[in-house]
Amino acid sequence: MIETSALGVAYPGRAPVLRDLTLRVDAGERVLLLGPSGSGKSTLLRVLAGVVPQLVDADVSGRVLVAGQDATTTDPATLARDVGTLTQNPADQLCLPSVEEEVAFPLENRAWPRERIEQAVAHALARVGATHLRHRRTAELSGGEGQRVALAATLAAAPELLLLDEPTALLDPAAAREVGRLLRPAGGAQVLVEHRLDEVVDLPDRTVVLDDDGRLVADGPTREVLHDEAGRWHALGVRLPGAPWTARATRRTTAGSTAAGSRDVGTRTTRVLRARGLGVRRGGRDVLMGVDLDVHAGRVTAVVGLNGSGKSTLLLALAGLLPYTGGVEGGSVGLVFQQPEQQFLTRTVADEVAWGPRRARMPDPEGLARRALAAAALEHLADHDPFRLSGGQQRRLSVAAAAVCGHDVLLADEPTFGQDGRTTAATVALLRSLADEGRGLVVVTHDLALVADLADDLVVLADGRVLAHGPAADLLSAAPHGPLRTAGLVPADDHAQAHA
Repeated sequence: MIETSALGVAYPGRAPVLRDLTLRVDAGERVLLLGPSGSGKSTLLRVLAGVVPQLVDADVSGRVLVAGQDATTTDPATLARDVGTLTQNPADQLCLPSVEEEVAFPLENRAWPRERIEQAVAHALARVGATHLRHRRTAELSGGEGQRVALAATLAAAPELLLLDEPTALLDPAAAREVGRLLRPAGGAQVLVEHRLDEVVDLPDRTVVLDDDGRLVADGPTREVLHDEAGRWHALGVRLPGAPWTARATRRTTAGSTAAGSRDVGTRTTRVLRARGLGVRRGGRDVLMGVDLDVHAGRVTAVVGLNGSGKSTLLLALAGLLPYTGGVEGGSVGLVFQQPEQQFLTRTVADEVAWGPRRARMPDPEGLARRALAAAALEHLADHDPFRLSGGQQRRLSVAAAAVCGHDVLLADEPTFGQDGRTTAATVALLRSLADEGRGLVVVTHDLALVADLADDLVVLADGRVLAHGPAADLLSAAPHGPLRTAGLVPADDHAQAHA
């Protein structure tokens, strides 16, 4: 199904992203593709789909065959008859006004009969838990809802090869587990790029690992690859299945660290943002209702909830970017968008970070930019185009660019999605340092491990309302029967597994 020989890829003006990659994937075989952020994983999938170099300019050397066709010269539309691709960012993929039309689109391109299309659309949406979204507009979907719909459209035609670029990145924990379970019986060959290995319960039997230079450094049975050289992969930044978030939160709280609610509530001396009775209506639906929230200097508040529960809408309303009812008052607010490229303004990474300080006439904006890039592990990319970075690199750049602006409050929407272990740790350290400087932070995330590592306070949203709000450590420790369970974020067996 896939054959590459001595494959090399270099984007204009950049060092090679992939080097001398030789790989074979047979029909029906499932492969897990791992590597640090920027190692070329997404680039490899784009080459296999024919996007690189035909739609995205790059120098490609070596040989690439997909379903017996040269992927570097065969029209991507022709390849798409055999290949289904799920991109890292669903916003890059959704193109039609309604969910039903989006899922039907690949089937219409294959000239399927209308009756068969209707049945296939219903089946595909049901498989990914998105039947309730069938008549929604794609522009009104949350990031996680969009990811489910994009996956349904990818699976609908049952392609012989699936290229899946982080299919769980924007999903809540429950949805991530569901998607992990449905991929094995999906049929056909698969190449799966994934960072959230703890939540993909049915990993492929074979694993391939790329290093920082885009070279293949491991290829073998998943159990052996992940276990035998775990230390090597950890040092490389690969996020391996490890300590469950419940155990991590318990250890950090017991150790008296500054994470997960270990800061005394009495230290909340300065409130930097206050929301009362916050409500938002979008697309004829009430998305947020009666939300009260206090953000305090020096503390990190995490917001969790199922996809579509109103988390991103809450941040947009707090930032003044959506009309709302109720009241919001406080200091200056900065926002890290869920889609990083929506906030990029310049053509180099260094200029992107320096842009805000320059506009605010802050002293030494270039120095601020250099230090922020170092903190975000991006200093080696200072002269690169933000729009040509990997998804994980773009995410860190958006966080760094917002961090240097000196706002009283920083709102961050999924700041660690697409990150490897090293860059997740760097992002956590950067966010914690901002809180330690006296900023108030609100972080929307689906990663409960991030909540355990970073958050002082936790807000649980369900159907647009606050289900619970309190110290993160208390809510995490109550997970088996508490509000996380009630919200559908934690199955009953997760806590038992954490302490097994």
